[in-house]
Amino acid sequence: MTTGILSGAAGRVSDAVLRDLGGTHGGRAELALLAAGQHRLRLLQLRALSDAVAQHPGPAAAGFRRHWALLEAADRFDRDATRRVLFYPFVGPWVRRCLLRLGTGGHGPELSHELAYLGALAAAAAVRAGVPFALRLDDEDGALPLPTLGALGATGGGGQQAFGTVELLFDGDVLTVTPQADAPAAIRRGPDGSWRSDDPRWFPLRVLTGGPRPVLLDEIDPFRTQGSGLERHCPRAGDRLTPAESDQWQHAWAGAMAVMHLGGETRPAEVGDLLECFVPLLPSPGAGPHTSGVSRSGTRREAFGAVLSSIPQSPGNLAATLVHELQHAKLGALADLVPLHTADAQRRYWAPWRPDPRPFDGLLQGAYSHLALAEYWQLFARDTKDAAERDKAWAEHSRCREQVGAALPALAGSRSLTPEGRVFVNAMVRQLTRLKDHPPPEGHLARASAYVETARGMWWRRTSGGESPVYVPS
Repeated sequence: MTTGILSGAAGRVSDAVLRDLGGTHGGRAELALLAAGQHRLRLLQLRALSDAVAQHPGPAAAGFRRHWALLEAADRFDRDATRRVLFYPFVGPWVRRCLLRLGTGGHGPELSHELAYLGALAAAAAVRAGVPFALRLDDEDGALPLPTLGALGATGGGGQQAFGTVELLFDGDVLTVTPQADAPAAIRRGPDGSWRSDDPRWFPLRVLTGGPRPVLLDEIDPFRTQGSGLERHCPRAGDRLTPAESDQWQHAWAGAMAVMHLGGETRPAEVGDLLECFVPLLPSPGAGPHTSGVSRSGTRREAFGAVLSSIPQSPGNLAATLVHELQHAKLGALADLVPLHTADAQRRYWAPWRPDPRPFDGLLQGAYSHLALAEYWQLFARDTKDAAERDKAWAEHSRCREQVGAALPALAGSRSLTPEGRVFVNAMVRQLTRLKDHPPPEGHLARASAYVETARGMWWRRTSGGESPVYVPS
């Protein structure tokens, strides 16, 4: 299954690509390079998992081999459809979790349960590839998820009751799922690409339409927040978006692209080439219209292509979230191709957008995403005809620009940068300089500078007990 992609070496990332990405840009070729690197890494991890399981014979390993064989059959029949499932963002956290368990000697029931998830992946891949199969899976959680398709779950109130053994039969058109001692559910592909059933136990993944391509809204996958630190912000198992909340997501997604085009063509291209799915998070306290500062969002480096976010309050809110979060995805993918620094993980750096000290990598990630936001809001402000929106955009641009200007000296002056990292950070510096060619209206920079200076003073007093140094605006 891995021979085709893994036959060639990853190769060196050229200085030209590093400069383009360092300026927070990157054309389709650069974005394809990042995605291909993540896909190559995923296949390597899957092969490593297969090899590790082979060293531990037993019932779990036997089941793993059967599921792997179905996955290979699907891959031979329709590679693109199969790899849509294999490259789905949350396969990353799953395979990483299994490898960690195997590497630390954890071979108990929990590992067996998690390895069995390969059966769900194989079934979903075979369905998408159109490969008929019969498969038996075990459900212990009260829901049987099929990645990229949906999940079969219990209906009614009360707790989730496990199905036990579940039979799956696919004839190339209809997927029939039959829980032990329960009626079967027939699932078919709908006209919008989602997999639907009249059975109330089946919960399809919602498909958001109207953007560069359909994007999944995933509130089902068991690994979407597991191990991320965002578990407490995720709705409880079994909780689903209301129809009104789903409509809010659809409205924001359909309108976000028009807003993003006001900020240039780079950002819509990033969405079209990198985004696979959204994961709904619980809203932040006080969230409401035009309150992007309290929206909650994040990405996971091991879940490339996923953006986790509270319900967007408007298309503009979602557009800014995508600009911000996809820079984290880009930088994480680049760092998997080439090391940018050798700094440790000690939290010692001031980040103007955070109250807590950050490690070097966190500072680099934050500065990079805020640099992209600074350009986005500048282009938005120069293009929009709405006076109120223009003023808000200039304020956002000024804040982001001053924050990046305050953070860049620590990055650019660091001896921890590799040669590639030096090229990348120097490109960030040049991009910040270019942004100054179009200054905001009078007053915006002064307010942003005062905001950053106050933040630095508070951080300095909190962490050192002394007086903060003089802040020099960028």
